[in-house]
Parts: sequence; C-alpha cells; structure tokens
Amino acid sequence: MYRATRTSVDTSESSSTTDAGTTGTPGGDPPARGWRRWAMDTRPLRIPAYRRLWSSTIVTAVGSQLTAVAVPKQIYDITQSSAWVGYASLAGLVPMVVFALWGGAVADTVDRRKLLLITNIGIAVTSLLFWAQAVTGLDSVPVLMILLAAQQAFFGLNQPARSASVARLVPAGELPAANALGTTVMQTGLVAGPLLAGVLIPVIGLPELYLIDALALTFTVWAVFRLPALPPLGESSTRRAGVREIAAGFRYIAGHKVLLLSFLADIVAMVFGMPRALFPELAAQTYGAWGSGFALGLLFAAIPVGSVLGGLFSGVFSRARRHGLMVIGSVVGWGLAVVGFGLSGNLWVAVAFLAAGGVADMVSMVFRGAILLSAATDEMRGRMQGVFTVVVAGGPRLADVLHGTAGSLFGTRAAVAGGGALVVVVMLALAAAMPALRRYRI
Repeated sequence: MYRATRTSVDTSESSSTTDAGTTGTPGGDPPARGWRRWAMDTRPLRIPAYRRLWSSTIVTAVGSQLTAVAVPKQIYDITQSSAWVGYASLAGLVPMVVFALWGGAVADTVDRRKLLLITNIGIAVTSLLFWAQAVTGLDSVPVLMILLAAQQAFFGLNQPARSASVARLVPAGELPAANALGTTVMQTGLVAGPLLAGVLIPVIGLPELYLIDALALTFTVWAVFRLPALPPLGESSTRRAGVREIAAGFRYIAGHKVLLLSFLADIVAMVFGMPRALFPELAAQTYGAWGSGFALGLLFAAIPVGSVLGGLFSGVFSRARRHGLMVIGSVVGWGLAVVGFGLSGNLWVAVAFLAAGGVADMVSMVFRGAILLSAATDEMRGRMQGVFTVVVAGGPRLADVLHGTAGSLFGTRAAVAGGGALVVVVMLALAAAMPALRRYRI
C-alpha cells in the first residue's frame, strides 16, 4: 500500500523557513465543530507563502478568462468563421501540451520561484502584445494565433511549477484543503470571467480586456517575487531538463500504480463523461422551449457553479484521509450525474444534475491533486504536474470528438447517458482490478 510521505529535507525546509510558514503538524489542529465542519477549510491560508501564491490566483483566474473570451471573439469578428476559432484553439493546445511536459521536467531541475517569475512575465508580455495588436487595428489572424501559441507555451511552463510548489509550502495533511482553495478560485474565474467579459466588451471594447489581464498579471509577478526560494532538493539541480527526464517521468508513473490510476481516473471521467460538445444541440432541440441561448448558457455554467459550491463546503471532505476512495467515489458520482443529465427532459433538472457533477468533479480534482503532490517525491512533482496539465487539458477535447460522433450516431441524450454509465462501469472495474488506489491513504 502506498502512503504519503515527506522527506526530512522537505519537512525541515517548510518548518524552518519563515516565508514558507508551515506552523504546526498535519492533524495537529483541533477538529472543527458545528458549521465549520462544512465550511471551506482555510488552514493553508495561515501560511504566508501559500497565501501569496493563492491570492495571485484570485486575480489571474478572472483576468485570464477575459483573454480567453477576447481571442475567439476577435478571430470571429475578423473571419466570420467558427472554423477559424477552432483552428486557433488547436494552435494554443499543441504548444501547451509540449511545453507542459517539458516544463514539468524544468520545474524539477531549477528554482521553481524563478521559473514562475519568468513565465508569469512572459504571459504578461503576450497579454500586452494582444492589447497592442487590437488597439492598432492590425486584424491579423496569424498574429493572433502566434500570440496565443506563445501564451499557452508560457502557461505550459508555468502550471507544473505552480502546482508542484504547493507541497513545499503547506504540510502534507493540508494538501487537500490547499487544492480545494485553489480549485475553487479557478472555477469561480470560469464563471465570473466570461460574465464580466460579456458586460465589459460593449462598454470599454475588446482591446481593454487584454490590457486588464496584463495589468492583473503584474500583481501575480509581485506575489511570486515575494515567495521564498524553491530550489530543487537532493541531486535534482545537477540534471538537465531534456527528453530523457520527460521519459523518466512517464516511467515513474508506470512504476507507481496509485499515480497511474489517478491519471486514468481523470481520463475515464473526462473522455467518456464530458458531454459539452453536445450542449449546443441539446440547448436547441431538447431544451429549446426556454430559448437556445439561455439554455446553452445555463448548461455551460452549471458544472463550474457546482464546483464552486463544492469548494465553499469543502470542509466536509478536505480532512478525509482515504484519498484513493475519495477519487473513486467522486468519479463514480460524476458518472451518475452525467447519466441523470442525459435522461433529463427538463432544463432545470438537467442543470441540477450538471451542478451535482461539478461538485463531484471538484472532489476528484482536490484528491487527485493531493495524491500527485504527496505520493510523488519532490524531484518528480514537476513532471507529474506537467502530465496532469496535459491530461486535464486534453481529456475534454478528446471527449468533444467522441461525444460529437456518438451523438450523431445514437442521439444526444443516449450518447450522454451512455457515456456516464461507461464512466461508472470502467472506474469500478479499475478499482476492483487494481487495489492500489482504493487502499491509498495519508
């Protein structure tokens, strides 16, 4: 059975560094009582370094969504073609995947604070360039695609280092709570950012959305600058981040079943059970009586809203120690919610099932993230987070192809319900055949 451990070097660093601020020990706090047992577990925010990292996420979670809305809007305005919007998405995905894998290896060989500084500055510069091309009326799709590719490359380098740093800033017992805090902020950004963009575009115009994102990133750079140094531990600093190190990361995953299963759990949930490609057709045909635009907005908002609600009440689960069982249960819960959504003929019932699925997805993300940070050694955490970034970004896109094809063959509701049922069956089969995940605890 795999149990989460922290090296003595890592522990001593966290407890002796003032900026890291890890006070107390995992499990050292008195148990929460009354309503606090249900409310979000905010213990990690007592640690100054983690608080800085988390506060920077609050700003960028919304700011990044302004750019995420502005880029496809500008491309569509120029081309009047949804196909070009899709091509732009692909132009951003490929460098993100490549640089996330390489960035994970880099994060294991350099000071993660320095890598975060460099990449956040790079993201901010690309946002300024987005603003410059928009305000000058350049109207060039190739330029937009190049800037998007560059920004996603910086993001791919940034995300593994950011995620891997959390385990150096908080005690092992508070990793689920830290992940819940971070995930809640990101999901809130997915809801608030597009809504804010929709309000601001008619008022201030498209170029200013890019500028707001760039200005918000200056706070992120400042917050990262205030972090303590996060150099590699042990002999990691003597390695070079190349193909061999990336391959070593995949061999590490293959040799640790609990890590492999945590990735497989997300792939199963997202590839078989993410039906967003069918939302437009469902909104137009099944729920068209409510207005296709209104129904579509509700369908897309329901999952992140559920995730935010799950985060606000994460005190219910963030102190759980059977992390593997929490992952299995949440993935099965996601599958059942998708089945319910597929069988729903009423819009509000469908939204309720999607929101329930969002709660389950939140729980899954929290504990999969905690497993990756606690079961992997520090010299491998960057590479694990690089693979995690690729899986999280790539799974839903594969699902778009799978569900779009299945919907045209079997009908939308049958494709959705069948995909959810497949999630439940495959996840339970994996849990039964490979007991490492269900036995994992911290």
